[in-house]
Amino acid sequence: MTAPSVSHAHDPEPMTGSQVVLKALVEQGVEVIFGYPGGAVLPIYDALYREPRIKHILVRHEQAAVHAAEGYARSTGKVGCVLVTSGPGATNTVTGLTDALMDSVPLVVLTGQVVTHMIGNDAFQEADTVGITRPCTKHNYLVKDPNDLARVMHEAFHVARSGRPGPVVIDLPKDIQMRPAPYTARDQVKHRSYNPRREPDLARIEHAAELLAQARRPIFYVGGGVINAGPRACALLKELVHETGFPITLTLMGLGAYPSSDPQFLGMLGMHGTYEANMAMHGADVMVAIGARFDDRVTGRTDAFSPNSRKVHIDVDPSSINKNIAVDLPIVADAEPALEALLAAWRRRAPAKKPVERPVESWWQQIDAWRQKQSLRFFQRGQVIKPQYAIRRLFELTRDREVFITTEVGQHQMWAAQHFGFDEPYHWMTSGGLGTMGYGFPSAMGVQVAHPDALVVDIAGDASWVMNMQEMSTCMQFGLPVKSFILNNSYMGMVRQWQDFFHGQRHSQSYHESLPDFVKLAEAFGAVGLRAEKADEVDGLIEEMIRIKKPVICDVVVDRTENVYPMIPGGAAHNEIRLAPDEGQDHEAISEAGMALV
Repeated sequence: MTAPSVSHAHDPEPMTGSQVVLKALVEQGVEVIFGYPGGAVLPIYDALYREPRIKHILVRHEQAAVHAAEGYARSTGKVGCVLVTSGPGATNTVTGLTDALMDSVPLVVLTGQVVTHMIGNDAFQEADTVGITRPCTKHNYLVKDPNDLARVMHEAFHVARSGRPGPVVIDLPKDIQMRPAPYTARDQVKHRSYNPRREPDLARIEHAAELLAQARRPIFYVGGGVINAGPRACALLKELVHETGFPITLTLMGLGAYPSSDPQFLGMLGMHGTYEANMAMHGADVMVAIGARFDDRVTGRTDAFSPNSRKVHIDVDPSSINKNIAVDLPIVADAEPALEALLAAWRRRAPAKKPVERPVESWWQQIDAWRQKQSLRFFQRGQVIKPQYAIRRLFELTRDREVFITTEVGQHQMWAAQHFGFDEPYHWMTSGGLGTMGYGFPSAMGVQVAHPDALVVDIAGDASWVMNMQEMSTCMQFGLPVKSFILNNSYMGMVRQWQDFFHGQRHSQSYHESLPDFVKLAEAFGAVGLRAEKADEVDGLIEEMIRIKKPVICDVVVDRTENVYPMIPGGAAHNEIRLAPDEGQDHEAISEAGMALV
């Protein structure tokens, strides 16, 4: 990156590098930092001891620190901040950094480093942090001159939050933290080379509005980029969808950008999306994608993705356009000004269109016919708990309060996306692109730190939850009443499902024979453990979980053989979607559809 212009007006008092780091954090509005100390960052921790404006959350593992910062960032719209030591402290952040990069989460991660003159000598707890994190960050820095420190700190926040958000690493040698360093204020640092385009090309917006006006089978396809653009972008999206009268589908990361309770919402798109959303995408003649990146879990077979549509793609990241799917009309812009311009362009055309002449009524009739399939239907019969039932009851019993949901990764994640409704942005935190098991629990901690009075629930699977279960200790230390709602089927559920469908039901290493007693585990940490083994126990468990003002682990023992439907097999097209067996499909039908891509 080209060095930005910097004013050289500095504070008169001498400061150490560590003090510069903390002053920059305060000026950037950082109130919370998640971290774990070690020798290479002790100067920063010593300075932090004297800085009351920043609260430090001591995690039990550095991966959890990054996931917690992700939860904090995604539930607030702010930049999450992390502080870890050198060597293993830094390398333990790699999974979280990659997760944040793929899901566009703004983070600034401060890593300690050995003293400058020892870099490259295989010193104790040395790692090539810049080299290791280069592929999994939006940008990274190694600060070798204390005169650069303040500039780098402010620049990192600009890079993290601008354009397509993402994680930024600042590697800080210990001597840089201890040496005198000048301070430069935030408003005196102007980055000259990284200033992403926000405003759309208005001619292209007019073209997009004209395509929508002429459409007979239109659809809006919206991803997490609209949430990243802010609450106003989500409000503008709702206005646009209502005024056009067109259907809308959301990606896994986009849930909450548009109210799930609205009748124009078709449900989630993609591998485990609804029948009507996938069929509408396949049959559309004009598709407008906003803040979505056409990932493989959404597109299915790329050569059969929405094959008859004119495609408009609005995205702040130019590298995402035409990357996976060729589009007819690319528009590089932030979602908020793009939606504002598109809404204005639509309104200029709307008076000339008589409602009775609008050709989309037959399109809605077709969509309603697809909806009759009831692709998310399940049957709770008897006392064996269906996982969908547990999530539906959790949704129904928490509708009257503000609730934030995080998830781990696997079957429970898809059921949560299908059966828990989100009418607002910033209330749904999940690992989309990387699919990180162990994400949900520490992410929920970060959410709870940001929203101390809210109900925060991690909908988890037993296999994922144990990956970061040590963070129960963090919850207890800091009084974070996170609720872990574990759907316990004793399997790596999604692995078992794919083994059933595509590998002859050979359950190779997907069954957990020695899971902990989650109730006793909760008690060992000083928390509360609850268990439901029968369907008629679920409501009581949820109601008690809500009443308890401490961390709670809920062990909900569910049907071990339940599978996630609908399902588009890897390498199949949207119109090859398979419904649950009670709709006349079976495992063999799914296997025959192909497994070209995992």
